[in-house]
Amino acid sequence: MPVKKKTLRLNMLAMFIAIILLQTSIPLIGYIPIGPLEITIIPMTVVVATILLGTVDGAIIGGVWGFTTFVRAFVWPTSPLAAIVFVNPLISVIPRIMIGVVAGLTYTYFKKHLKSQTVGISISAVLGSLTNTILVLGLIYVFYKAKAPQLYQINIKELLPYLLGVVGTNGIPEAIFSGIVTPLIAIPVKKIFDRTAR
Repeated sequence: MPVKKKTLRLNMLAMFIAIILLQTSIPLIGYIPIGPLEITIIPMTVVVATILLGTVDGAIIGGVWGFTTFVRAFVWPTSPLAAIVFVNPLISVIPRIMIGVVAGLTYTYFKKHLKSQTVGISISAVLGSLTNTILVLGLIYVFYKAKAPQLYQINIKELLPYLLGVVGTNGIPEAIFSGIVTPLIAIPVKKIFDRTAR
């Protein structure tokens, strides 16, 4: 890799890490309340990083978000539930890493098979966002279903429908939002990035 491109990559990595840290620390930057919902927009940051820098760097940025979530579960949890479930790195870290992996592989595939860059980025963003939601909730079900009565005040049999409800009320709106907004950010930034990297 040329020195100029390597330096630019490191600068962009540092910038995205700083953005992730801000989004996880300052209200309304990483989470936007829309009516009764709270839309998590941090997966969009991970996907944009993936589009610009590639799958590996996207996974690194996702890992930074996951590690931040893991640390916050101990020192500054966003909710009583976060202090219980996100202390497990399989739940707090792995799904965030997989955003970059899934979005990166999807974008690479559609870049070869689709003429429309917008559609490819949009699908990558939707799948990246859903990957995070499904893995987090799925792993919560696997590891904590026995504790459902204490954690959620619901019967164990009701846990799966409850988690599927979360996918419907939060996960799908987040994925749609990400699919619409991510191309609007990624495409112009990618043009500047590609021009600068030459």
